[in-house]
Amino acid sequence: MSHNNGLQRTAPRAAAEAERMSEGVKKLLSEALLLPLDERAQLAEDLIASLDGEPDRDVEAVWAAEIERRASRALAGGSEGRPWREVLTRLDPERGE
Repeated sequence: MSHNNGLQRTAPRAAAEAERMSEGVKKLLSEALLLPLDERAQLAEDLIASLDGEPDRDVEAVWAAEIERRASRALAGGSEGRPWREVLTRLDPERGE
């Protein structure tokens, strides 16, 4: 497989989007697409994380407390859970049956 132009390996929509990119961004994308899969995945993860900004510490603390509460309840037998089919049927009746 030829890797002359990494843009050829992108989905059609991404290739169309590439038409609006600066030459520097096109070059960077072409080079990134030549990376091994695990390195591309790490790069994508880092880029996406950079869009989120800093995590909200208050939210992190609230989620940690909620996870602890749920785990304690489950371990103490206070939560029986539900069969997967039942949950799936409630969320998506067509798939659950």
